[in-house]
Amino acid sequence: MSANTVSMASVPTPPASGSRAWKKFKRNRMALLGAGIVLFFVIAALLAPWLATHDPLKTSFMAIRKAPSAAWWLGSDELGRDIFSRLLFGARASLMAGLVSVLIAMAVGVPFGLLAGYFGGWIDSIISRFTEALLAIPFLILAIALAAFLGPSLTNAMLAIGISAAPLFIRLARGQVLGIRKEDFVTSAKALGASHTRIILSHIVPNVIPPLIVQATITIATAIIAEASLSFLGLGLQPPNPSWGSMLSTAKNFMIQAPWMSLFPGIAIFLAVFGFNLLGDGLRDALDPRQER
Repeated sequence: MSANTVSMASVPTPPASGSRAWKKFKRNRMALLGAGIVLFFVIAALLAPWLATHDPLKTSFMAIRKAPSAAWWLGSDELGRDIFSRLLFGARASLMAGLVSVLIAMAVGVPFGLLAGYFGGWIDSIISRFTEALLAIPFLILAIALAAFLGPSLTNAMLAIGISAAPLFIRLARGQVLGIRKEDFVTSAKALGASHTRIILSHIVPNVIPPLIVQATITIATAIIAEASLSFLGLGLQPPNPSWGSMLSTAKNFMIQAPWMSLFPGIAIFLAVFGFNLLGDGLRDALDPRQER
């Protein structure tokens, strides 16, 4: 906790930080737009079996590369499969890849960042040098290399993306802890004989959570792009299962004959990434204690 060790019995209770953050978030129109876009894709992914107008895997040689119409809302692909239905189910793969990848990155990165920032010394040196070495490799290149090594599948793609994004959370957690460990409430806890585990879990982690939430939201957008890139290269979700990246990979061969095949998956990726970035920026402003208004 970030409160001082002074008794708060006679001090007026301040407004809850969560309530203050929510009020700031509601005033940010772009953040609300981002939240709306993210909510739209989440609902579309969850309700895909009921919203889909066709079986996303069913082929029809009588409907190959049909233009958008009343029967085929967003057109059909080279095998006569409905693009609208495949986009809905592809949203499941993209959102799951973004969420699971970030959870993996946080599970790997945050503990190492906490250890490096709190204990310092040789522990910090080893973790920091290893983190810097990983950060020297471009994120997408590292993810492609790991996915190629692990083998093509959505599970391996999520693992590769998560490991590639872990250094971001190591660096963020370490930087936050370096500042927090000098605060008076941490010094007081040490003076009272609190164990390192108790100090980290009770005093440091709660203060690290807000920036981690912001970083996680923005990293989901990056993970969606990475999953689409891996699927485009054949290293992600394997056909015939729908994925926005694999749909673009197929559509590149029909840019002239059927431009809708690439247009709608591209728009879906753009909107999803745009929404998560707006949401992340809004959360950053809302959770920043330095901005009182």
